Amino acid sequence: MVPKRHPLDAVIVGAGVVGAACAYYAGRCGLRVAVVDRGPVAGGTTGAGEGNLLVSDKEAGPELDLALLSTRLWRDLAHVLPPEIEYEPKGGLVVAPDESALGALRAFAEEQRKAGVQAREIGPERLYDLEPHLAPGLPGGFHYPQDAQVQPAQAAAQLLRAARQFGAEVHLGQEVKEVLTGPDGRIRGVRTPEDDLLAPAVVNAAGTWGGEVAALAGTSLPVLPRRGFVLVTEPLPRVVRHKVYAADYIADVASGSAALQSSAVVEGTPSGPVLIGATRERVGFDRTLSTEALRRLAAQAAALFPVLASVRAIRTYHGFRPYLPDHLPAIGPDPRVPGLLHACGHEGAGIGLAPATGLLIAAALRGERGALDLRPFRPERFEEQRERERGVG
Repeated sequence: MVPKRHPLDAVIVGAGVVGAACAYYAGRCGLRVAVVDRGPVAGGTTGAGEGNLLVSDKEAGPELDLALLSTRLWRDLAHVLPPEIEYEPKGGLVVAPDESALGALRAFAEEQRKAGVQAREIGPERLYDLEPHLAPGLPGGFHYPQDAQVQPAQAAAQLLRAARQFGAEVHLGQEVKEVLTGPDGRIRGVRTPEDDLLAPAVVNAAGTWGGEVAALAGTSLPVLPRRGFVLVTEPLPRVVRHKVYAADYIADVASGSAALQSSAVVEGTPSGPVLIGATRERVGFDRTLSTEALRRLAAQAAALFPVLASVRAIRTYHGFRPYLPDHLPAIGPDPRVPGLLHACGHEGAGIGLAPATGLLIAAALRGERGALDLRPFRPERFEEQRERERGVG
């Protein structure tokens, strides 16, 4: 006898950390959901991430508000989820190469403080107390104690495991072939080669493939892949104590350039290896190893931490960040397709922003007002912009 399936409130497409967070918070507030992914848990962008939970790189505005909410939620999750997620509130250190960059960081941090960020200027006399192995002669930087770290694949897996305890179904290795709608255009669920998963709502948490899922639902979302590489060193003693990056990383994050950009982001891990990022370039889904990107990363990391110049890199990995043109994710209901919600386009910040996104999606599924205003993240904003450019509306 086939067991009776309980009716679903929503189907979540994507088993990365954002989809997992959506399932967790939806289940926690009493909704029954199914998570479906064509691959394994964290098989896309999440599995290729460093696990950054950053407020330091975000200018005052909607994304920073989302990051601050997520910072609080990750702190709570660290007490609920198993230690395998490797939550580490290590703090961040943004280093200025010269006095001009330090002045720019000072102005940037002042605006962040008004939004609730803790940012403390560190002069040259204290810089080396925080990071003894930094290159000599740096004028200073800013310490961000709210920056933290998780192991991203484990974070997604443990969020999904917790969601299952709330009744979530997880369907891996099942590609969504069709988003089902009724005669009135409302969402009815999704179709995979194995089954129809019926629900009055579908959450698009497909990351870099969010545009494809939107198209299956009969709408559009201009998600593009932005490739990034990470170098991994041999295991070391804890030579890097914080997440440390050069000031130009902030400009790279905010840039829309398709060309190769690189700026050193260096951090130790509990298991010993040092992770070195970050590069950004829009080359589609080209998985070719870029020796130029790796050369730049190695040189910039050694310039920041000379001790790394003689350290062996034992492997590299890369992934694709889900990029949207205005650098803000799409979060919330899509008025063009009743019952469709989006939770994608977080670019390189998805791991850090996942809990807040999940909390907001859960509220939207229940028809409730969320903890933040969703208007800056509305999925239809790109279509509205195109209409304005054409002189329509």
